Amino acid sequence: MATSAVPAAVDALLEILRAVPDLSPAADVRVIDGPPGVNFTERHRVYVGYSPGADQAVEIQQSFASAGARRRDEEAAIYCYIETRGGDKDMSVRRARAFELLAVVEDALRATDAAPEAPTLNGTVQWSELTAGALTQEQNEGALAGLAFTVRIRARL
Repeated sequence: MATSAVPAAVDALLEILRAVPDLSPAADVRVIDGPPGVNFTERHRVYVGYSPGADQAVEIQQSFASAGARRRDEEAAIYCYIETRGGDKDMSVRRARAFELLAVVEDALRATDAAPEAPTLNGTVQWSELTAGALTQEQNEGALAGLAFTVRIRARL
């Protein structure tokens, strides 16, 4: 019996996002598993399981699903982050691009005829949804907009 749905859910979220053409290297976007490394040349990044300043990648809560303690319900928040930067000082462009990428992520998590299992992260959870966001902006060798967001999940173990 699984202790948590989180490992499979994070892997499925990465798989779903990496399959979206607007979140691909061809679109000048890179989807990254976990915290950043060094020497990234991509101007637009989507991190899964990482948000600057967050102490954790995923926050998990579990409780018994019913009497008898045979099943558990799990809810988790997967912390994610979009970063978009440019060599110019135009913050409006960076901010708009961050929200464009957030819309692509949100659309990828919605059920469609082509992707009916997207909200369940390919069957790893009962449901997922994008629930929160926080925008940061800075000027440092060009404009940078960062958009932290949370993907909440619920699973029955």
